[in-house]
Amino acid sequence: MQRNALIAATVIGLVLQLAMVIGGHYTPAVKELFAALGMGFSLVAGFLYVWLAIKGTWRTDLVGGAIAGGVCALIGIALSAALGDVPAMILLFGTLSSVVTGGMGGAVGKLVFG
Repeated sequence: MQRNALIAATVIGLVLQLAMVIGGHYTPAVKELFAALGMGFSLVAGFLYVWLAIKGTWRTDLVGGAIAGGVCALIGIALSAALGDVPAMILLFGTLSSVVTGGMGGAVGKLVFG
């Protein structure tokens, strides 16, 4: 796994997640999209990991994508729970869902970039 690619993909995913959480805290229409947008941003983070990594294996690309997607979601969901916008239980289920979608983003990235 490539550390710099993982950090960059996670930070980009985290910025997207935090923008969504803050926007959703003040705008109900954004809050209604938390699940879809959050998993979508994790998918993007997984894809970005593969794009930024240098020719990894399927295993490293899927794991890197899953980690990037899961970590950015975990922090975003934790903030959302702290703000009282989602129940604490979402921390578990949302993070697990985002780990899966991050891995899916890694798979798509692997198919696109080889």
